[in-house]
Amino acid sequence: MERIIFHVDANSFYATVECVYRPELRGKALAVCGDPEARHGIVLTSSVQARQRGVKTGMAIWQARQLCPELITVPPDFPLYIHFSKRMRAIVEEYSDRVEAFGLDENWVDLSHPGRSMDDGERIAHELRRRIREELGITVSIGVSFGKVLAKLGSDMKKPDAVTVLRREDFREKTAHLPVGDLLYVGRATTRKLADISIRTIGQLAEAPDEVLRSRFGKNGLMIKAFALGQEDSPVRPCTVESAIKSVGNSTTTPHDIVTIEDARCVYYLLAESVGARLREGGFRARCVSISARTTSLVTTSHQCVLDRPTNITSEIADAACRLFAERYAHSLPMRSVGLQCAMLTMADEPLQLDMLGIQRRREQQERMDAALDGIRRRFGHTIVQRGVVLADSAFARINPKEDHVIHPVGFVP
Repeated sequence: MERIIFHVDANSFYATVECVYRPELRGKALAVCGDPEARHGIVLTSSVQARQRGVKTGMAIWQARQLCPELITVPPDFPLYIHFSKRMRAIVEEYSDRVEAFGLDENWVDLSHPGRSMDDGERIAHELRRRIREELGITVSIGVSFGKVLAKLGSDMKKPDAVTVLRREDFREKTAHLPVGDLLYVGRATTRKLADISIRTIGQLAEAPDEVLRSRFGKNGLMIKAFALGQEDSPVRPCTVESAIKSVGNSTTTPHDIVTIEDARCVYYLLAESVGARLREGGFRARCVSISARTTSLVTTSHQCVLDRPTNITSEIADAACRLFAERYAHSLPMRSVGLQCAMLTMADEPLQLDMLGIQRRREQQERMDAALDGIRRRFGHTIVQRGVVLADSAFARINPKEDHVIHPVGFVP
């Protein structure tokens, strides 16, 4: 049976959804941006017209406006984007029950079926593309191939509102000239390292000696070569954006610089409230706490620690983060932004060893109290109950990391 894999990628997703509700923005240079007053002033996504003027994701708003003075900026509306993401997925699931989310705006779909050919896949892709445009008012680019990596590469090759097919017999010819950075999981750092050994295209990567790639990149070097050779055959794992989570994290750029340990403690408790709530919602506990911090010169570093016991208790997560920050960053202040992540996840219903001192019993009581707070916040809003530590700075206390910083961490590599 021939494998037929789609990668369905919504074009300029946030910006396009905004245009559905605000038709007057169609055809204009538009960027969905964070709040510059809260120092989140970066471009999250932009319309085709803005990209043609050089506006890119991650660019500061002031830089974008230098390139495109007529740029229209709008704040993000994540609940609306999630709504459209679910509607798009519902259409996709009419064609297959094997759908794997890769963020809000991307899905892999396995259309493999006995007797179905790649030509049939191309026909279905055009039908799916037309339906999404007509029923939702947004456009998608669809890559059709025999593997997930090549399908994603195909969806990136022709935008917007297009279908690209990469067959076994012609994918090398169509992709060999493309920059190696176009491959999934070949990021900027890897692209630079590959350039150091004169590998700049996908074709050159496919022909590179195994021993050279292994010595420079370890097993990841052989993995990306397999991508270039079309040898990736990982299955489409049915999941939504909320599943397949290997870590839960959150970060924020604070309203003003973090200049003291007390400032950091305040912000990390805010982030721990969000991360702890998401762990409890997902039924997880975590053994590893990791923090990151970005200086005012935009240099980011991170550190982590492993806990004695897995936890989803907000105070335990926050205290671990604060200890790490005090140990690693006390002499590097001020900081512009910080992040918190929990990994090494286990299921919350796994039994834990009791102890003679009653510590575990008190931890169970703390878990129940946090769960009760989650219920109150779901009903009345996240800020209805706040810890005293976050009220030390009124600017920080206004941060709502639960609703304002939505993250969907979905892993690809097993």
